[in-house]
Amino acid sequence: MDPLRSYLGRLLQEEITPVIMVLSTPLVEDACQKNGLNFIELLLPFSVFNKINVPVRTASDQPYRLQMFKLRLAYASDIHLQNYEAAEEHLKKVVLDASQKTLDDLISEPPQLENLLKNSESDLCPSWIETFNKELIRTLSFSEHETFDHPVACLLVVSSKDEQPINRFVDILNTNQLPSLLSDGVMDPKVLKHYLLLHDNQDGSPEKITSILAEMRNTYGSNCKLLCINSAQSANGNGKDIQWMPYGSHVLHNDDIACFLSTDDINAVRDFMLDLSSNYVIPHVEQKIRILNQQIRVLADYAFMLRDYELALSNYRLLSTDYKLDKAWKRYAGVQKIGSSSQRNASRCGLWWAEMLKARGQFKDAANIYFRISNEEPSLLAAVMLEQASYCYFLSSPPMLRKYGFHLVLAGNRYYMSDQRHHAIRAYRNALFVYKQNGWSYISDHVHYNVGRWYSFIGILDVAVKHMLEVLACSHQSLATQNMFLNDFFHIVQSMGKKFEVYKLRLPVINMASLKVLYEDFRTYASPSDVHVSESLWQSLEEELVPSASTGRSNWLDSQIKSSSKRNDESPVCVAGESVVVDLEFINPLQVSISVSEISLICELLAKSKEPDTGSASHTAPEEDSELKDSPSCRDSNSDGSSFTLSKLDVVLGGGETKRMQLEVSPKIEGLLKISGVRWTLSDIVVGYQYFEFDSKNKEKKGRRARRSLSHNLSFIVIKGLPKLDACIQHLPKKVFAGDLRLLLLELHNQSEFSVKNIKMKISHPRYLIPGNMEDLEMDFPECLEKQKSSRSKETPANVMLKFKNLLFSFPDDSTIQGGTNFTWPLWFHAGLCGRISLYISIYYEVASCSSDMKYRILRMHHDLEVLPSLDVSFQISPCASSLEEYFVRMDILNRTKSETFSLNQLSCVGNLWEILALPESLSIHPVQTLLAGQALSCFFKLKDCRKVINTEGELTWQGSDLLMISHGCKEAMTDVSRSPLAEFHQHERFHQGKSAKGDSSIVDFILISKMQGNGHVFEPGMQPNTSSRCPLSWQMNGPRMINHDFSSSFCEANFHLRIHSCSDAAVIIRLTTYDTLPEKNQSSDGVKLSDSAENEGGWHDISLVNDMKVLSSVHGNRPKKSSVDTLSPFVWCAMSSTKLKLEPLCTTEISLKICLFAAGTYDLSNYELHWEVKPLEEGIVGVTSSGTAHGHPFYLTVLHAPR
Repeated sequence: MDPLRSYLGRLLQEEITPVIMVLSTPLVEDACQKNGLNFIELLLPFSVFNKINVPVRTASDQPYRLQMFKLRLAYASDIHLQNYEAAEEHLKKVVLDASQKTLDDLISEPPQLENLLKNSESDLCPSWIETFNKELIRTLSFSEHETFDHPVACLLVVSSKDEQPINRFVDILNTNQLPSLLSDGVMDPKVLKHYLLLHDNQDGSPEKITSILAEMRNTYGSNCKLLCINSAQSANGNGKDIQWMPYGSHVLHNDDIACFLSTDDINAVRDFMLDLSSNYVIPHVEQKIRILNQQIRVLADYAFMLRDYELALSNYRLLSTDYKLDKAWKRYAGVQKIGSSSQRNASRCGLWWAEMLKARGQFKDAANIYFRISNEEPSLLAAVMLEQASYCYFLSSPPMLRKYGFHLVLAGNRYYMSDQRHHAIRAYRNALFVYKQNGWSYISDHVHYNVGRWYSFIGILDVAVKHMLEVLACSHQSLATQNMFLNDFFHIVQSMGKKFEVYKLRLPVINMASLKVLYEDFRTYASPSDVHVSESLWQSLEEELVPSASTGRSNWLDSQIKSSSKRNDESPVCVAGESVVVDLEFINPLQVSISVSEISLICELLAKSKEPDTGSASHTAPEEDSELKDSPSCRDSNSDGSSFTLSKLDVVLGGGETKRMQLEVSPKIEGLLKISGVRWTLSDIVVGYQYFEFDSKNKEKKGRRARRSLSHNLSFIVIKGLPKLDACIQHLPKKVFAGDLRLLLLELHNQSEFSVKNIKMKISHPRYLIPGNMEDLEMDFPECLEKQKSSRSKETPANVMLKFKNLLFSFPDDSTIQGGTNFTWPLWFHAGLCGRISLYISIYYEVASCSSDMKYRILRMHHDLEVLPSLDVSFQISPCASSLEEYFVRMDILNRTKSETFSLNQLSCVGNLWEILALPESLSIHPVQTLLAGQALSCFFKLKDCRKVINTEGELTWQGSDLLMISHGCKEAMTDVSRSPLAEFHQHERFHQGKSAKGDSSIVDFILISKMQGNGHVFEPGMQPNTSSRCPLSWQMNGPRMINHDFSSSFCEANFHLRIHSCSDAAVIIRLTTYDTLPEKNQSSDGVKLSDSAENEGGWHDISLVNDMKVLSSVHGNRPKKSSVDTLSPFVWCAMSSTKLKLEPLCTTEISLKICLFAAGTYDLSNYELHWEVKPLEEGIVGVTSSGTAHGHPFYLTVLHAPR
């Protein structure tokens, strides 16, 4: 391997080489200065030999050939150890010179990991650091404890123009220019002396100095040479192509270098140096090695310079033991290269050690050496060492990126302490990629903040702002740190002398995920909150509302889209003069309050005549490279406001506050509107702007409307102005009590100049809200609900059923709303169920006279309200023992409010099939007229079955039974529950519970009307259904209850009659079976099993119409037990044990029964069963037959023994 390929090899080649001490006269220097060089600089380019090929034999008899060799030249006056201050200044100058060359790199982008991994060691470490290391080593040259820098030869140079040149050699050798190490006896005084006569050809022909050269050789021997220079006649010599100067020479940029040197002169200098090296210096050192057996250190150093490393190493090891025993620490350190009484010597040893480790690939160990050096050196040298340590960590396998970044930050900090800002910035910038997007927020803030601050110090303000932007949203920092970051950022921006525009300004934070675009095409909204309702919900509500031609795949937009360019296929439509609103969240991540002003959208509107023929309609945000170039101010095409108007908002965001802002743009002309982004001004100092960027991969699912894909397309087709309705519902409460009934007003306002027609409305929850009639506006509420003297109801059953079935309401044909006018229509509201309710209303209207392709529009309304509990009403119904047509009813009422009082006004049952009766000798069905908060009340009354055979159409009549619940002295009017809107709400309640709106004669519906004190009426309904699993029969046993009989003469016979009544609207097949003992079966299968209907349910709820006397006794609890097989029953049924008959609808029949009793006692005659089966009214109907079994009611007969 070529040693010059590694830095260690080059360092050894350049620094561990023989030193030639030069003594010259002033005239020699004058001759050289004609070429801009001193004498040593003249010789330096020819002091390096890559292939000198000189045989060398040192201590061994085996020779070797020396290929690479170099001579170091030094004036005698320079051969001394540099003092510490001078060395520091020299090293500082090296660093300062390097910093001037890094300015261009500081403006470029910081390096990235991918690029650094491709670099080699030489490309990674800046070249000036190698120079710094060399200069650091050279500051310790010519020390007394080692002979590497001690001259092995002395070159004496005299000019041919000097008077008495022969004597001049003696003079310069005996002057005080000799180094102190030589006069002190540290250096070997018997160095090789070589005499050179320098002749300037411009002073005369060389032939004139032949005699001088001959005299020199006679005096000093064969070590005398002649060198002629300046042979060129003009200043156009041939020496300009040679690299004369080492790093940092004062003549580096001098155009007069070697201007008088001809080719012959250059060749003469090269030959002189080659002859000096091969014929004098190398043989002299070789000879010294052979005779220096007693001077081991000098021997080892000379062997090292001649590349005999084995000889040098063996002598160093031999010396180290002796020096250690003698406690000659400086000399011991010189041979060990690991320690020194001088820290700078230790640093030099560390550099050599680190380079050796790096040459062996041990970069981590080398980094540790650099770090140890940095701990003992001042800031500047420590910074260079730390930077080299970071590169070693990066070059480790695998790369140690965290240590790389950390040591670069330490180096940058030391550079800044040494007033080397360029190097500090460079070190911090190189560490940025380590802390980017890895969660190390504190050190990332430290790096960006200091880099930005240091850039501002050197005047590169735009880059300073870029880095300061990275620390603005530092929510994790303390309040003091946030204030410091913010103030320094504003100071830097103000230093620029203009209002700075920043792309993606991080303060405040724009939450792009919260972006919502609110606009209106044929869909308009009564309030901004209505837009957030799911589109699918609106579509399901509007299925019957919009024309059928618009519900397919094609719609009214087709003609508009076809007339536009194909590039607008997916662009939504907005109307000129109507606002497009962008809803965005602005977040202040700091604890410091910030002022944000002039918040507006960035838009562009291409007029219809200016739309380009090709290209995409969607706007693409600029690349980040154009952050400070393509600002909104450069793209503003609406400076005069003729195309559109923008809203501008101001806000102060408190610490950690989030505010949602609605930014509007209103196009004025037809064309293509593009919404590109948002802009704002922070603290009236810096303008921030951000373009809307979205991931094109996250596309909406197929089949979604264009409105839901706006996050990927913020371009709108602007069409000409259209009429638009605004709407509000007057007196609609936010909170109501359950059962509340109110009359509301729907007010429509046409804000355009065009009229609208064919108005239709669809309501999502007709259980709560239904349209009224125009006549309702002319009457007072609640007087309009009072029962009229005429027995005929205002609403016919046909009208009620039509309104219930047709949930789409069409306004009268003559209902046209002219431009600029209002239109009012009544609405009835009833709070049917407790909880939070959302009402959705869609109003369809058509454009009366407009040339636009949009023929209709829909107004959408959404209201949220809360229904609070009011009165809980439950019913319990039991058959009356004395009559098959009467039932006892218990009504339980509980006031669930916390502070409201209700007065009970009226109880009604719907239809004329039932009648409510007060109990005998009772003036009222309840003891009190008002119900306080939290109070419970039970009421008892009778319910009479007034049903007859239902008509052929099977429809209910709507003239119900009503009972006032107030005192007789009060003149309270009856409420007509059979008229609108109570009839409609009643039908919607039945439909909500899955009951047929057509009606069932076996179902009784109760309506309780109460009034909350200080408020309106409360319409509290209860509904009691009869299902197929209920028994359709009611029956009663008639006969004697007590008998006296003499059982000594015979058994006793008793006759009874079982009266059975059908409660069904269909024929019932009945089979009566009697048992002397009950059959073994699960008695829980009884078809008349009772259900507990006393649950506290709000609104409408079901109440079971029971067919036994649960209130009086428990049927199941009084069953006679099964008799033992071996025991005789005390009575038996006589005559028929099984009877079967058919009972017509709503008819009554009697069956005769007889029993025989064998002993006195009390007997329960309930051991019989009724098996029933209901047949449908119409033949051929499948699936409506029901059947069941009912056990007998308890009937107790007491038989007394009465002997004659």
